[in-house]
Amino acid sequence: MRRFYFIGFLALMLFDTLTQVCFKLTALHAAPLAMDIGWVQRVLSTPWVYGSIAGYLGAFFTWMTLLKHAPVGPAFAASHLEVVAVLALSVLIFGEHLDIGQLLGSAVIIAGIICLALDPPHEGVDEPAA
Repeated sequence: MRRFYFIGFLALMLFDTLTQVCFKLTALHAAPLAMDIGWVQRVLSTPWVYGSIAGYLGAFFTWMTLLKHAPVGPAFAASHLEVVAVLALSVLIFGEHLDIGQLLGSAVIIAGIICLALDPPHEGVDEPAA
C-alpha cells in the first residue's frame, strides 16, 4: 500500500505542478492581459492552456483515487508538495528568485509531511462519540 501512496502522491504532485507551470507559460504567451477577443484567441492558441487543462484533469482523477484509499489528513498535507515543486521550477524555468519566507514555508511543508509519514497508524484507537 505504501508503494501505491508513493506513486499516487508523486503523480498528483506532477499533475499539479504541470498545471501551474502551464498557467504561467500561457500567461506569458498570451500577454498583454486584455479583456477582449484578441486576448482570448491568444490564450486558446497556445498549447500551454491545454497542458493546464490536462494537468487539472489528471490531478482530479488522481486525487479522487487517492482519497478512496488514503487517510484525508496525510493526503491533504502531501498534496502541498506541489507548492514546493512549483517554487523550485519557477527558479529553474522562469529565473525567479526565492525569498526567506518562501524557503521557510517550503521547509515547514516538507517537515510536516515527514512528521505525518513517520507517525505510526493509530488503529484500534477509539474515536470520540459525536
